[in-house]
Amino acid sequence: MEGLGLVGLGAGIGAGLTLFGGGWGIGRLASAAMEGMARQPEAAGDIRGGMMITAVFIEGATLFGVVVCLLLSLGVMGYLGAMADVAKAGAGI
Repeated sequence: MEGLGLVGLGAGIGAGLTLFGGGWGIGRLASAAMEGMARQPEAAGDIRGGMMITAVFIEGATLFGVVVCLLLSLGVMGYLGAMADVAKAGAGI
């Protein structure tokens, strides 16, 4: 059962990298949008609308990644725990 700690560590690192990537992507998106609005103020509404839609997609992908890491962590830990219980029952422990 030594590998259970590594599963949790891997899931935590995966969730952190997912959140970092999502934050970085939204930051770059907002930076480019602000620069575009400063260069062409008359197109600010169109740029803002496109920025919001894209930010929602990035946020959704980020949330999906975090949920996958959480499910993998909890699911694998539960599966390995059940396997250990079966092994103990089979060994008569």
